[in-house]
Amino acid sequence: MIAFIAGNFANGFIALVNCIDWIKRQRFSSVDRILTGLAVSRIGLIWVTLINRYATVFFSTSYSFEVNIIVNIAWITCNHLSTWLATCLNIFYLLKIANFSNLIFFYLKRRVKSVILAILLGSLVFWVLSIAMISIDEDVWTNEYEGNATWMSTPEEVKRFSHMTVATVENFIPFLMSLTSFLLLIFSLWKHLKRMQLRGKGSPDPSTEVHIRAMQTMVSFLLLFAIFILALTISLWSSNGLQNKLSLVFCESLLVLYPSGHSCILIWGNKKLKQAWVSFLRQLRYKWVAAPVSSCRKQTGGV
Repeated sequence: MIAFIAGNFANGFIALVNCIDWIKRQRFSSVDRILTGLAVSRIGLIWVTLINRYATVFFSTSYSFEVNIIVNIAWITCNHLSTWLATCLNIFYLLKIANFSNLIFFYLKRRVKSVILAILLGSLVFWVLSIAMISIDEDVWTNEYEGNATWMSTPEEVKRFSHMTVATVENFIPFLMSLTSFLLLIFSLWKHLKRMQLRGKGSPDPSTEVHIRAMQTMVSFLLLFAIFILALTISLWSSNGLQNKLSLVFCESLLVLYPSGHSCILIWGNKKLKQAWVSFLRQLRYKWVAAPVSSCRKQTGGV
């Protein structure tokens, strides 16, 4: 519940700040679009995860297979958008911040919007495969229920193996892309610091600070995403034993930690979001601390 509340607040804050800024300036930058879409998808992911957990615990008798299919499709869609938009954000940071004397990189850097759009469109292949797995689950369940599962000796294990294959590929590719972006950004920072030393400039410059801030955001994503993949893997392979049920609940808590924790770090790593957060805290502090004290002093005649 702590991760659920923090995740909804952090992602809602990101979406609200970007939408207000869009209304004021009549301009929606690429990074704001990615962050807003990421925040909305993660709000959906957190809610679907919580609804699925409470529905299976408290309403297991009325939790029909058709409802389970709808919930799974919603979870797959939100998780797909969350994962690939976060990957696009890492690639966006790489193309905007890094500096390489390479024709291919320079070509991609000038067409960063097209690159992000191509990645999102290409990722639809994995979304379609995941949705197809849901259809296979429905067919297997129907055949097993009607007693026609003779064509498959262990449909449950085959289903889990198929889920694992699709989930591994779908998560491994964006993880590898984000890791590659992180390593290239480290290499870009190393080259930049080397040029600074040759010029005799030892103090950190704005480019160095931008590199470091982007790398911190990428590291947090890679660590939390790795935990997310591990928790998802355990959830898919856990059986019906009591001990595994307890581990399943723990893993599902980790599934909520990833979209919640990374969004909190995104607020701290983004200059505009950080300023908005600090301003919000100041207004909150004035409302709950300074304003009551000032009102009390007026009532007591300033004593």
